[in-house]
Amino acid sequence: MKSSTSRSNVLVLGSNAVYSLLPSTLIAQVEALLDAHRIEDAVDMADQQRRKVEAQLTVDEEEADELRYVYQRIGFQCFAETLFDDAGRHLFHGELDPRALISYYPEYYDSLFHLDESIDLFSGVAERMPTEESIDDIIRNYSPHLAPNTRTAPPAVELRAVLKMAATDMLRSFLRKWRRKRRLDDPGGTIKPKALYQAVDTVLARLYVESDEKSELLILIHEPNDILMSEVEPALVTAKWFNALCQLYQIRGEDAKLLDVWSRLAAGEWIDPEVEDPLSNMFTFLNEKKDRALIRQWGVWLTKQDSERAIKLLTSGRKHNRQEDDFALLQQIQESNPAAALQFLEHLVLRKRSQNAALHVQLATLYVDQLLSCVSDEATSKLWRAKVSSYSSSQTNVPFLSYFASTTPDSDSKRTRLKTILFLQASELYDVEPIRTRLQDYEKLLSLELSIVEGKLGHDRSALSILVHTLHDSSSAEAYCTLGGEVVPAKTAQSLGERFSLQSWAALFVPPVSAGKAKSSAAFMKRQKSVSEERKRELTRILLEVYMSGGEAMSGRTAQLLAAQGMNLDVVDVLSLIPPEWPLRVLSSFLERSFRRTLHTRHEGQIIKSIAASENLAVAERTWLILREQGAIVEEAVDDDGEDDEKSGSEKAVGLGLELDEKTALLNARVEEGKVRENVVDVEPEGRMFYSDNSGLT
Repeated sequence: MKSSTSRSNVLVLGSNAVYSLLPSTLIAQVEALLDAHRIEDAVDMADQQRRKVEAQLTVDEEEADELRYVYQRIGFQCFAETLFDDAGRHLFHGELDPRALISYYPEYYDSLFHLDESIDLFSGVAERMPTEESIDDIIRNYSPHLAPNTRTAPPAVELRAVLKMAATDMLRSFLRKWRRKRRLDDPGGTIKPKALYQAVDTVLARLYVESDEKSELLILIHEPNDILMSEVEPALVTAKWFNALCQLYQIRGEDAKLLDVWSRLAAGEWIDPEVEDPLSNMFTFLNEKKDRALIRQWGVWLTKQDSERAIKLLTSGRKHNRQEDDFALLQQIQESNPAAALQFLEHLVLRKRSQNAALHVQLATLYVDQLLSCVSDEATSKLWRAKVSSYSSSQTNVPFLSYFASTTPDSDSKRTRLKTILFLQASELYDVEPIRTRLQDYEKLLSLELSIVEGKLGHDRSALSILVHTLHDSSSAEAYCTLGGEVVPAKTAQSLGERFSLQSWAALFVPPVSAGKAKSSAAFMKRQKSVSEERKRELTRILLEVYMSGGEAMSGRTAQLLAAQGMNLDVVDVLSLIPPEWPLRVLSSFLERSFRRTLHTRHEGQIIKSIAASENLAVAERTWLILREQGAIVEEAVDDDGEDDEKSGSEKAVGLGLELDEKTALLNARVEEGKVRENVVDVEPEGRMFYSDNSGLT
């Protein structure tokens, strides 16, 4: 501040000097009043000068500095005498740097201030500031002496508490008014040092927490602020104001810390009723952010809380990830939640259509584990045995899989079995032999599953025997022959997928569609593998042998097979297989159809032959005149022992053979007459035709 000097209007000229009559300055007068402890008079004088300055159109900076100095002197005088309300008001009028006042509250600034940091103060104010290091020391020095001592006497303790509360309220009020003034004078926060703004906002936030003014804190958080997170976080955690902490993190973009708070709230480690559903907040936040690193970090943890939503989160947008990343993530999920790992594995195999054999092996193993776990349950095992028994005695033409799906009550075990059956049939990449080994001990209960894996191994007779003799499922056995070794048709899989929300499993029956090609409903029924007629005949013959191995009791089924698949069976082979003691009625329908088909084929051949002969005659008749007009080359047999004679003209004698080129003679004659025809057709005795143009014969 510039030196404060009085302006003299009266000068006295002496013989040796010039004298001036100087009025007392505002600073001098206030200093004198404060020294005399006349604080009220000093305040009145300062207020009077402030009103005078405010009334001026232009403010003299020197007068403004004097006024600031005076108010700061008065404020610190009141502060030293524990008149905290007055002190805060006068210090605000004096535009004191808030850090000077905060420095007396070490419990609030912690590491806000640094040793190399300095603030601007009037030298006169700095010299007369309270020398105590903290507000507690000021209050302690002011406390009266009471027995037994000032520190422990109940009245003194109560007085100190009251004064400390007043001092804290004064600081909070001072900082709030200073911050409000700052928004008007410096909305961009560029005039004053950033450290000043950080100190004000940080301490004010901590004061709001301490005084339980949550609404004020939220207002401060949502306004532009310079709160230092490291200073405020411990206070908010201690006060359990986790909602305010989350909002502060969201505004500052502290995503990792925000998710950490929500995770603690979701796990029950922290409790805040104002955060109603922290788990849903995490899912919503991660879905909106689409940060793959955060999703991977927290998605694995979320599988412990809500595996379904967590897997949906982890799998969203993972279309082009590397297999190594998928395997690593699968391993992490496996360690966190095995059930969730199964869901993620299903995503990779069923939806992403991974062709990695290791994943298919792992999924098949897990499905069989679940299936055997269901079998170990006595109630489930008893129910499934009853289904097999009732199906065997029903004599129905419905496949066992459809019967089981329709008549079994909905349950997790039922869904597990359906998924296992569809996957075992559709996947071509898992290791079948270990699965077969595990299922063999449950042949009577899991006959359908065992027949599927037997078919995968190429054990056609074993698979058909299980279907026919153990499960009594002739419909699936005949479908096995038609589909070339598959027990479950694609149409049945599609129906089950629609009925039981197993579309992803049913989709495995269709080969993967390349990018850019649309899927159609018709394409669902098209399999990549086509079954040859020879393969169908082979399987049908094996099935016939399996039926016949059941004795006369299977004669009805044998007759039905012969009637339905007669075209794939040879009559001679069938007759050699039928036991002599079987009644003729078993074969009557098959023989009738076979004889009729054979006769039909013979008659059809005769008709085709006659039509071909007729066509040949018609063609010969149409070409006779043309051939006659063009002439012909007639060759006679040539004696091998003869010798070549000289060629002369168009005739050549070779041994006893003679070649008469009638065609050349006719052509030469027509050339001379100018009557050459285009595209002359040459016909030789063997039936070969040659074409020529105007240039000659070819």
